[in-house]
Amino acid sequence: MSDVLTDRTTTAEPAPAPTPRLRRAHLPRWAVPAFAAASVIVGCALGAVAGLTSHVQWGLLAAVFFLLLTTVVATLVEGGRKAKDRLATAVIWVAFLLAVVPLLSLLWETVARGHTLLNGYFLSHSMGTLPDQLPGGGIYHAIIGSLEQVGLATVVAVPIGLFTAIYLVEYGRGRLARAVTFFVDVMTGIPSIVAGLFIGSIVFLMLHLQPFGFAGSLALAILMTPVVVRSTEEMLKLVPGDLREASYALGVPRWRTILKVVLPTSVGGITTGVMLAIARIAGETAPVLLLVFGDKVINNDPFHAPQQSLPLFVYQQYALGTDTTQARAWAAALVLILFVMVLNLLARGIARWKAPKTGR
Repeated sequence: MSDVLTDRTTTAEPAPAPTPRLRRAHLPRWAVPAFAAASVIVGCALGAVAGLTSHVQWGLLAAVFFLLLTTVVATLVEGGRKAKDRLATAVIWVAFLLAVVPLLSLLWETVARGHTLLNGYFLSHSMGTLPDQLPGGGIYHAIIGSLEQVGLATVVAVPIGLFTAIYLVEYGRGRLARAVTFFVDVMTGIPSIVAGLFIGSIVFLMLHLQPFGFAGSLALAILMTPVVVRSTEEMLKLVPGDLREASYALGVPRWRTILKVVLPTSVGGITTGVMLAIARIAGETAPVLLLVFGDKVINNDPFHAPQQSLPLFVYQQYALGTDTTQARAWAAALVLILFVMVLNLLARGIARWKAPKTGR
């Protein structure tokens, strides 16, 4: 009997090993904000101890400490694989803050320095015969000049850019399409001063004309056209090919398909690209300085005599160096920023309004 019990005891199966844990511990949600707060404190402390006078250096120290702290703690608690994901996310947030903080600082500085003169009088009066060193005057003449110059540049550039993009997407094949694409790429990176010199050589040296607003519009149109071409081209490529094929199957010719199907489908994106191109040229100074020269009085005729613009007004007033002229420059810069911001918001609104509606 004892032998039987012994045999059963020795032949019994061993107890199963405990199953390993499939999920590791996770950091709580408050961990990352706590790491960020601790990094800010440590960065400020290290900057103060090291005698660093720039707050930018303090911020960089805090960013480096935040990345190290997040990586080390995540590795110890969650493992190496999750720590890599945490590190990538932290790098993205740090890069985002490094991009946003200078923009917010610029906006804050412009608002702080420019809001003192920004009132109805400043917006509705020109400099006229007032000496620049004396207080008073306004930017009405610069607003008129900027609106006319940018508007004429838009009238010239948008049709050219739109038709060029339609050709490249719908018809472009072979050497001509490749050549057009190459020159559009070259024009995208052309410096604004080169565009001004090109138009100046035609207007002043060949035609022997005097500075006038439309000459600046032509230079701005050169800068605006490749932006319109690229944005429109990308929007046209996003139109599904099934829509084109369905239109062709019904016997609709290509030109009518483009007019009735392709363009209405992509009109939201095209409008957004045009608005962003306008915002891109609204702040150009070099072409206007070369071709328009600027004037202190109101000139409503862009085809005759010098004309002022907001970027040129900011440059000329700030270059004088007095407290009065610099205050005018900051106020005009604030108006220019608000103008560009309104254009961007308008572009986003139109893109959302014209976006294709998905059926439920």
